[in-house]
Amino acid sequence: MNFLNELNDIQREAVVANDGPVLVVAGPGSGKTRVLTYRIAWLLAEDKAKADEILALTFTNKAAREMKERIQRVAGESAGRLWAGTFHSIFARILRTEAAHIGYPTNFTVYDTDDTKSLLSTIIKEMNLPREQYNVNGVRARISWAKSKLITPKLYVEDEELRREDKQKQQLYIYEIYARYTARCKMAGAMDFDDLLYRTYELLQTKHPETKEYFIAEKYRNRFKYILVDEFQDTNTLQYAIIRKLVNPENHNIYVVGDDAQSIYGFRGATIQNILDFEQDYKPFGIKTVKLVQNYRSTAPIVQAANRVIAFNRQQIQKQIRSEKGEGQKIRIVRAMTDDEEARRVVDAILEQKNRDHLQNKDIAILYRTNAQSRSFEENLLRYDIKYKIFGGVSFYQRKEVKDLIAYLRVAVNPKDDEALKRVINYPKRGFGKTSMDKIEALAAAQQLPFWDALGLAQLGGRMEQTVLDFKSIFKEAHENMANADAAVLARSIVLESGLLRELKEDTTPEGKSRLENVNALLDGIQAFVEDDTLIDIETLPDKTLATYLQNVALMTDMDSDESDQDYVTLMSVHAAKGLEFKSVFVVGMEEDLFPSFMSKESLDAVDEERRLFYVAITRAEQLLTLTYANSRYRFGKMQYNSPSRFLEELPLDQVENAGQVFGGEPSAKKTPTGASVSGNFSRRTAITNTVPRIDPATFQPSPSDAIQAGMEVLHLKFGKGKVLHIDGGAQNRVATIVFEASGAEEKRIMLKFAKLQIL
Repeated sequence: MNFLNELNDIQREAVVANDGPVLVVAGPGSGKTRVLTYRIAWLLAEDKAKADEILALTFTNKAAREMKERIQRVAGESAGRLWAGTFHSIFARILRTEAAHIGYPTNFTVYDTDDTKSLLSTIIKEMNLPREQYNVNGVRARISWAKSKLITPKLYVEDEELRREDKQKQQLYIYEIYARYTARCKMAGAMDFDDLLYRTYELLQTKHPETKEYFIAEKYRNRFKYILVDEFQDTNTLQYAIIRKLVNPENHNIYVVGDDAQSIYGFRGATIQNILDFEQDYKPFGIKTVKLVQNYRSTAPIVQAANRVIAFNRQQIQKQIRSEKGEGQKIRIVRAMTDDEEARRVVDAILEQKNRDHLQNKDIAILYRTNAQSRSFEENLLRYDIKYKIFGGVSFYQRKEVKDLIAYLRVAVNPKDDEALKRVINYPKRGFGKTSMDKIEALAAAQQLPFWDALGLAQLGGRMEQTVLDFKSIFKEAHENMANADAAVLARSIVLESGLLRELKEDTTPEGKSRLENVNALLDGIQAFVEDDTLIDIETLPDKTLATYLQNVALMTDMDSDESDQDYVTLMSVHAAKGLEFKSVFVVGMEEDLFPSFMSKESLDAVDEERRLFYVAITRAEQLLTLTYANSRYRFGKMQYNSPSRFLEELPLDQVENAGQVFGGEPSAKKTPTGASVSGNFSRRTAITNTVPRIDPATFQPSPSDAIQAGMEVLHLKFGKGKVLHIDGGAQNRVATIVFEASGAEEKRIMLKFAKLQIL
């Protein structure tokens, strides 16, 4: 067993732990996967069990595949008979054998998301329920949540709290939809994705008609001598309930590996309580707890920051991670005035790191709280011709909902754009079915007309005539005011009139909320395009019309992709980054209501999960960690002024490179994990938020642009107070060079005909 020599003392202790319950608390970068795979290899080498007597549960097929490959390298081909896979794949395998015991055929169908939504739509229609109240995605999410909590339709209808919640949402009949959906699935011999867990638990609860014993549970308890679970902190109530049913009560050979500080999937139903309660649950059976605290990934400043931040959480398994890589560069915090400036400064820093530290693109990651934040970083990376790749989602401008809105805007600018028109004519659904579309296309082909013109001439009859008029009216304001109107105003008019915003708001799932955020991010980008007075290029941006905006976007998104070149900067959400590592990490958007999310404010538990998410973010960094925030950013069409994230206050000041700049000098007191003040009266929040003065837009009075002259002091909504150094350019394109107090000596070039400046 030479492989044991590859482990440090604590890892080896975890691998060779005696039988019985074992909890391995594995900090970031501590070799968790190696410990889990070597534990299985050791069980095989010690002949404690045959491969098919070991059950290893993971959360991804990739993790299961890698685990098998690693074990085979150490223990040989016999490891191929392991029961190793995701919860869903393993339990589907069991159900294929045993489903008859719960009234299902062994060849049951597995419904995908589309199947589920189709069946729910049918049920909602049959019940004559209003679709605007009973959105299919929202109903599906509610039923999925109930199953994850082991709430049957019968228990649901008997639960007064659940019924009260549904009443508040004006969804009184969710319980009946749930009951009908469950009955229809069973009648069809079908299970959805949630049922693969839900029905497994039901199966393990099944009693033999004669002996009254839980005979299926007993069968698999005897089969699996050892059960191992990876990423245990990500399990939900139902998954843990199944695991407990499978553990043999004679030996309690359950081995779980996880990190409570990396429990970040509460929105999917995962509960941190499983790992927090595990010790207590198995204490009567002699549980052994091993803590892997040596971090082989990150330098000391990063590890110390992670330790201090997570110490603010109320419930946790106490541990102090230590770095094996020694000292390194301190953490850098970057403050920007706007979100676009934040993106520019991040890209500048990337260029600097590539030159100074000789990093390649693939060594660098930009992590954000929401996918919608990627827009400004993509734009700036494109400007500097830095290759990048979006992970955990597609590029911002390639997301369906973004392409849908851009298609609407393209039709507004150019009604003869047939491809854009065909994309949106029936989204959201308006009744343009195949018959109607065929008629319009035939007329367009016969008379050589654009689709838009054929749309007005085709004899569709009945209600479709009004449908055509309603569709064309979406673009009425845009067509009448295209040359002079504010691009942002037109875009918001179109997104409201089209019903696109309403359609997205009705989808209350996490994916639906993300799509809505992306559309709002695009609208905010258009608003920023209109409001941004800083000069980019007068030749390419002659005005702020919708047509100019679309031309600008087309240039930015028309990027040649060379799949053979794997050297790209990684852009992804923090959730998607879990398990990865990079030499340099930028965690961006470190502002209150963004990170932590505004949705977490109602619950201390939710804030704790946001803090764990921040912990995951900073521990992705190996050498360089940069945290950025913006004083202001467009959100939901309005300029919002932001306070820096509370998490920045929780960092250890001695590990922040520019603490004096950021926190206003060396404080005499600091916030502690208990919230107490050590001494003195220094307020870190006050110091960190002392940035651009907030100006009330309601009282701000822009002066005529032709009245602004060199030497004047002026006020700007975003940049605050400044002084005009000089003015150049022709009468129609006057450009001012201004130094604003909050930006130090940095000069900004502003085109005055677009500027909103108040003379002081």
